[in-house]
Amino acid sequence: MDDSNAEFCTADGCGPAAAPQPVTPAAAPSGIIDVISDAICPWCWIGKRNLEAALAELRDQGLAFAVRWRPYQLNPDMPVEGVERAAYRAAKFGSIERSRQMDARLVEAGKGVGLDFRFDRMIRTPNTVAAHRVIRFAEAGGRQDAVVEALFRAYFHEGRDIGDHAVLAAVAAEAGLDGVDAMLASDEGAQEVLAEDMAARRAGLDGVPSFLMDRHLLFSGAMPGPNMADAFRRAHAILSARAA
Repeated sequence: MDDSNAEFCTADGCGPAAAPQPVTPAAAPSGIIDVISDAICPWCWIGKRNLEAALAELRDQGLAFAVRWRPYQLNPDMPVEGVERAAYRAAKFGSIERSRQMDARLVEAGKGVGLDFRFDRMIRTPNTVAAHRVIRFAEAGGRQDAVVEALFRAYFHEGRDIGDHAVLAAVAAEAGLDGVDAMLASDEGAQEVLAEDMAARRAGLDGVPSFLMDRHLLFSGAMPGPNMADAFRRAHAILSARAA
């Protein structure tokens, strides 16, 4: 497939994705697509839009998949309180001008899928462990997709600090998920999030978004919806043939 338009984010920044990896046949298709992402990854929000288009195409062809969102930290050494974004980005990419150029490119890419990135509103780069705990908590409540969407919008469009527990609880409530404030007041989900993040790194994953079916990496990067649909369709066919 042509993945020349696929983009993803690593700890060093965002850019073209590596070529998709071949699917290893498994005992049976799971019917579940796992998306490994970070709540502060701009290409993950774009990838979510492309995924939605791909799933709609597949549904029209009689294929339906559940989606689970899994954690990855682009900045695993980020202080719990986060950092001031402009200074952090300038240090990371060499200058604030370079950072703004990258942001401008993402603004244009976002427009192509109906997203309005407002980097001018973003003040802090947060630690995302708490956000991942909320996403994990949302799965049990059946609100994971809505919460993931709300977090992306809160950070990239509204400029809210999604490392702040009060902000996270408010965003989750807006997405129909209650009980987040009490969950965050405990240590629920923290070790599980860190363990999943570490497992992805040990498996060799170094960028997001990454898409898996039945625990097998299909591709990394926010490739266009039709390309995603083709990858999922072919993977499903391989896994189904193996199970027959």
